[in-house]
Amino acid sequence: MAKEKVLIVGGGFAGTKAALELCKDPHFEVTLLSDSDNLTYFPTLYHVATGGARANASIPLKTIFEGKHVTLRNGHASSIDRHNKSLTTQTGQSYYYDTLLLGLGEVTNYFNIPGLAELSYGVKSIDEVEKLKAHLHAQLLSDHKPDLNYVIVGGGPTGVELAGALKAYLQRTAYLHGLENRPIHIDIVEASPGILSKLSKDMRRVIARQLRRQGIHLYLNKRVEGETANELNVNGKPIQSHTVIWTAGTANNPFFSLNNFALSYNHKVATDVYLQAEPNIFVLGDNANTPYSGMAQTAIYDAIFVAENLRRRAKGKRFKSYVPHPPITVIPVREGWAGISWGHVRIYGWIGWLLRQAADARAFHYFEPWSKAMPQWFSYGAGEAEQCSICSKQFS
Repeated sequence: MAKEKVLIVGGGFAGTKAALELCKDPHFEVTLLSDSDNLTYFPTLYHVATGGARANASIPLKTIFEGKHVTLRNGHASSIDRHNKSLTTQTGQSYYYDTLLLGLGEVTNYFNIPGLAELSYGVKSIDEVEKLKAHLHAQLLSDHKPDLNYVIVGGGPTGVELAGALKAYLQRTAYLHGLENRPIHIDIVEASPGILSKLSKDMRRVIARQLRRQGIHLYLNKRVEGETANELNVNGKPIQSHTVIWTAGTANNPFFSLNNFALSYNHKVATDVYLQAEPNIFVLGDNANTPYSGMAQTAIYDAIFVAENLRRRAKGKRFKSYVPHPPITVIPVREGWAGISWGHVRIYGWIGWLLRQAADARAFHYFEPWSKAMPQWFSYGAGEAEQCSICSKQFS
């Protein structure tokens, strides 16, 4: 009996987990098409930007699928031919499928604000965070003092986590190089009236207080209007800075609009109760218009859900309907302190931090056996990485 050809596009949380689930079933011939050779673990990218090793947030797909019945292909999805059930990459390579799973992730959105795309730094990929880390180090050594202001645009989880870790990293770097102890100014600029808009008011208030205790200034309800080499224009007033980090905006992958998928009001793909956008085309994770889209836990949950339904269908059973699963939110604000929102439960401080570490270990295990996941997890705390010989001595 011929196997069902399942083409999975996107090597992020959703695509990788779906491939891992389906490759165990002999009914399926699984191909994973990704524009990256690695799975990026986004929750720890801020840590890589502030001295952590690349391995803390990146796992080679070849390592994940070693010995598994998954065909890995590298390429950037460009167009889809629904009639012939084929997908073509930007280089013209075509892949045929019986069932298509799309988990392409989001892209950065600068909202057409002048200067941001060219001058700001990002934290949405390994390459971006390493570029930021190199800039932070070079700026300290060339000026022999911290920047006037380090400005983070965006008061979501990424912006808050980065702000909390950045000050300690800069202070450590300056100390190791014997630089004069000078004040380090870190600002968060947020267009909304408060940070972490998706969280409860009580949790937002506690985390904002923790940030302010670290000397981080919050510019709330402020609009960024442009960036030059020396300053960020916010509500018509300049903030002097050579280091602007953009964490504020994302947009759905343009693949969907370019290929005429039905989009919802928020530009995410409209799906049915099986996460099916069209017959035998499923959309997962950040791309789907589901209540908790955009969260890593949701992407993994979607992958497991769709894989289970495909296994059910292969056995002649009916699909189950999708039930949204509220994620647990964990926000580390500094080393040793994190806030957790779990339904109506709130946990803060060291316990929150330890639970975040446990959550990361569990997340690595979603993609690797414990024998590989635990070394990956241990590298988070022990595997600092610096190109600078002086800084790296601390961890040798």
